[in-house]
Amino acid sequence: MINRFLAEMKKLLAILLPILFIANIPLQIFAQKHPKLQNLSRYDNKKIHFGFTMGINTMDFKIKPVANIADFDSLYVLESQNQKGFNLGIVSNLRLNKFFDLRFLPRLVFSERIIEYSFLDGNQKIYMQTKPIESTFIDFPILIKYKSERYNNFRTYLLGGIKYGMDIASQKDIDDEGQKLVKLKKNDLGIEIGFGMDFYLEYFKFSPQIKLTYGILNLLSEDETVYTKSVSKLTTNAWMLSFTFE
Repeated sequence: MINRFLAEMKKLLAILLPILFIANIPLQIFAQKHPKLQNLSRYDNKKIHFGFTMGINTMDFKIKPVANIADFDSLYVLESQNQKGFNLGIVSNLRLNKFFDLRFLPRLVFSERIIEYSFLDGNQKIYMQTKPIESTFIDFPILIKYKSERYNNFRTYLLGGIKYGMDIASQKDIDDEGQKLVKLKKNDLGIEIGFGMDFYLEYFKFSPQIKLTYGILNLLSEDETVYTKSVSKLTTNAWMLSFTFE
């Protein structure tokens, strides 16, 4: 699991670091030519500060079928469809030095995902069955924030870290009464990485950001139905567009 975490972080940083570097070049030139009066000039010297965050998310699954998927003669296609949701949370920020912060962002995440199963009937016609899965997560991300230099009332940053999530809407232990639900485990662990921009306004700091989440744990709660026996591993993929106010 640790090796996968490091591999994913290395791959994603290889994409985001050049973007941040290239984006900062014109900002440095512009700030040097057009200096402005700085809002909240002492804000970044605070050891600890707080705020709140809200935003939207899109979540789906990364599905790994079982090796003997061909043994399920009637199962033709197995795929996941992402759905939109929203999230609310609070921000706790600890300043480590000029360029690095440690951030703890507990949040409530509402989401839905759909798994689509396509089967072949006796007449070789395809019919589809969908299994919607609603989740309500309490997430506890711990992230490192790497900040660029501040240019007037603006700066860019990268985020990276790990997230534990608990699905309080998990149906793992309920009696499905013959509905053949796809049940998920309550606990999840994932990698988060993203980037954003800080805008220093007169009274507060406003920050739009985009984060990607890659799940590590297998969430599938196995039973004897084709809906779970055909799946070897089920992990979370998600992205979030968030707006923080600090």
